Amino acid sequence: MFDLATNPDSAVRTQMVGILLAAGHGRRYADAAAGQDKLVAALPDGTPVVVAAAASLQAAAARVVAVTRADNERVARLLAEAGCEVVTTGPDADGMGDSLAIAARHALRTCAPGIASCLVALGDMPWIRPETCLRIARQALDHPVVVPAWNGLRGHPVAFHRSIWPSLAALTGDVGARGVLARHGATELAVDDPGIRADVDTPADLAGARHDGPGASR
Repeated sequence: MFDLATNPDSAVRTQMVGILLAAGHGRRYADAAAGQDKLVAALPDGTPVVVAAAASLQAAAARVVAVTRADNERVARLLAEAGCEVVTTGPDADGMGDSLAIAARHALRTCAPGIASCLVALGDMPWIRPETCLRIARQALDHPVVVPAWNGLRGHPVAFHRSIWPSLAALTGDVGARGVLARHGATELAVDDPGIRADVDTPADLAGARHDGPGASR
């Protein structure tokens, strides 16, 4: 198993920047949980969902940029304490495409030339194994776009070569990177990790994972 503590300076990690999208409203979860933010909901070990998602990404990227809403100070604080670099969405941001564009523009401005790819993950997906992120990052050194697949179904995180970041920076709305994937194609990496498909959408997702593993309630 990958141990971040004993592999802090691996060559792969130093060539990657992680992007964690954590600016969603999570309305379905909030409606079912008296307004609670799913990103701060606790996993069985007490770790907040968004912190667990960040930790997996940090296994493959020495630097992680997390995108949060400007009005969500609690999530921003948790991610900063976890070692992420936090950037916030503006008042006109409207969906995953806008969040990814903000992160991509930030990466284009601030990443050193040696950073080859970004690894994009979602803040409500806490069950991705750290070693899965590292495998995707390794594959990204040889392919412009890498998407993991479990049982033939694609998931996250997705790696994008630096040459594609301008396309990510131009995204808007809630479409995400689907159009970018369609234009550039993607190398699928088969992984034995159901966590790449499992997100927290309702309290039932957390309850199911406690008993039967990620995605059990789906």
